[in-house]
Amino acid sequence: MTDIAKVTNDDVLKVIREFKLYYEFDFSNYAEQSFTRRIEHLLVSYNLDNVDSLINKVKSDKNVFQKCVNDITVNTTELFRDPDIWLSFRRNVLPFFKNNETINIWHAGCSSGEEVYSMLILLNEMDMLQKVKMFATDINTEILEKAKRGVYNSRLHQSYFLSFDRVIRINPLNFEEFKDVPYEKYFEIDNNTGTFCVKQFIKDKATFKYHNIVDANIFYKFDIIFCRNVIIYFNTELQNKTISMFCDSLFNKGILFLGVHENISYLPIGSRFENKIMKGLYFKK
Repeated sequence: MTDIAKVTNDDVLKVIREFKLYYEFDFSNYAEQSFTRRIEHLLVSYNLDNVDSLINKVKSDKNVFQKCVNDITVNTTELFRDPDIWLSFRRNVLPFFKNNETINIWHAGCSSGEEVYSMLILLNEMDMLQKVKMFATDINTEILEKAKRGVYNSRLHQSYFLSFDRVIRINPLNFEEFKDVPYEKYFEIDNNTGTFCVKQFIKDKATFKYHNIVDANIFYKFDIIFCRNVIIYFNTELQNKTISMFCDSLFNKGILFLGVHENISYLPIGSRFENKIMKGLYFKK
């Protein structure tokens, strides 16, 4: 197909209405521009001329609906993404939990799992892994399966190892000091296939499960919640609803870790948090 009809605002509203009617899945508070681009992408993927054809396809096959959900959701993550953020987290945040008997952590919108494993590797280096109960959730069923496998392409992601070096091996306060932590401690590297797999003792610490944060379903109490670069795809109403759910899911003085460009101070719920160490990091008051 060469030409795709432009998706209008009415088209978007129709898709949202029908998805909610048939599968009780509510996209109504997703950011409009991002959602529109995703619908246009779906039309191209399925070689369809209009949203009515897409809706009919979804109605007739629930698997197509789940594929649509998987395609609509954005999945961008890296191992130790933003190393300076992780270094600050290591020095200024995790020591607060050093004396806890348990540390409950939730990665909401975990995508393919790299940040989940980053956290577990860091905790192991700080001798805190045994304390952790780690939950990682997403609404994308395909990406959850990838996260569970923990297998990544080393040829595509050489930057992962550079970030690993900065956070785990190099002392940022003394660059002459280097901690010899071999990659093989945490990864099984296969040079023939160009892949590396997170070792089983790290994977065993993470519980991956399907969860839709839009439903505002509280299922546990946590010391730390990660949800980096997810709420930027929500409108203000849904952002406030989601952050409220996170607030209720945190213990007092718990920590919410968002993306560096995600500011919640303007939200009504924002008054329940304070930001005092670095951008994107909020302490529940």
